Amino acid sequence: MTARAQSQASTTPRVPARTDVDAASARPARSAQRDWRGVALAHAPRRLRPGNQVDVLRGGEEAYPAMLEAIAAATESVCLETYILYADAVGERFADALCERAAAGVVTRLIYDAVGSFGIPESFLARLREAGVQVLEYHPVLPWRARFRLIRRDHRKILVVDDEVAFTGGINLSEDYLPIEEGGDGWHDVHCRVRGPAVLDLARLFHRVWVREGGEMYKAPPRSGSRRGRLHPSAQPVGTCLVRVLDNRLHRKRWVIRYAYLHAINRARHSISLMNAYFLPDRGVCRALTRAVARGVRVRVIVPEVSDVPAIVYAGRYLYRQLIQDGVEILCWPEVMMHAKTAVIDDHWFTIGSYNFDNLSLRYNLEVALEGVDVEIGAEMAEHFERDAAECRVMTITDIERRSFFDKLASWIFYQLRRWL
Repeated sequence: MTARAQSQASTTPRVPARTDVDAASARPARSAQRDWRGVALAHAPRRLRPGNQVDVLRGGEEAYPAMLEAIAAATESVCLETYILYADAVGERFADALCERAAAGVVTRLIYDAVGSFGIPESFLARLREAGVQVLEYHPVLPWRARFRLIRRDHRKILVVDDEVAFTGGINLSEDYLPIEEGGDGWHDVHCRVRGPAVLDLARLFHRVWVREGGEMYKAPPRSGSRRGRLHPSAQPVGTCLVRVLDNRLHRKRWVIRYAYLHAINRARHSISLMNAYFLPDRGVCRALTRAVARGVRVRVIVPEVSDVPAIVYAGRYLYRQLIQDGVEILCWPEVMMHAKTAVIDDHWFTIGSYNFDNLSLRYNLEVALEGVDVEIGAEMAEHFERDAAECRVMTITDIERRSFFDKLASWIFYQLRRWL
């Protein structure tokens, strides 16, 4: 025994042996974790990546400093993809960071969506280009331009730095996500920082959009593993989280994120906790949630009471009545916009991403979600959900029935238009 071990043994109180009761109580947690890892691995054995580190970032107050710090430390490349980029205080902060790295010789690329970032000044973009930032507009809103697609948008939020650290989630680049005390609108959202093999999967998603949409060609990031078992240096294990990067490319992969949600919902044992900014699920998802309730699973969904897209709120109220009757708990986030797209099931399986339960995310938009299985992160996500749920108001059947005739009519009309919401 080393001197350090002897010192610890002499100063640390002896822990009593675990009783049979303690062992029995610990077995379900370990069994649940093994079961969820097995479910995830069986679902997609070639895409799940062990050895990742995932840090949950709540709101712009946590996400923006972490992202800017990563950009400032870049030595080789910065790849930033966002749906919304505004020329406000947040946009200027990120523009300064990108310009500084580009001037230092770091290859810096930016993809922004033409609709999400509509109205961004040309002078803002010119400053980026003059500094050496390569800028790509996704699907310009100009019918005479090549690749014009009004309804197909890039709704992803991805930042990859040096192929070593990546960020994804629901947070765009605007003052909406800053705390009210910092001059923002205080929108509630969730992002995450990723290290490990999954980073290269996010880097390849960026590369695919960049090349497909006419960006200057560059070598694709390496895959996370190889058939010969050798790993790229950026894909070395750094944590314990099992992660799969989900993306819903057009055509054959359009339903991937939905299938992942359904796969987990159908195997839930005791809890399903969803936060979704635009919650207008299709019948298959609604049936899966109500079947879970019938199995004895507690199903809760946090939705915004105040939304930047009022049509979704109206359409949702038409749908929520049946869900509430079937035992699904609908919780309304008060006062400010709740923009998160997260889930945690049985405190083990979780997702963080840009995917909404609406028709645009399902059929048209480019989306990304991080699917993970980890007991510690799952417990953290569950704790965050409980904290958020305590701030919410529970919607009841009485609330829905008490609405005016015109409010109910608006709900019915917008629900019929849900294909375009």
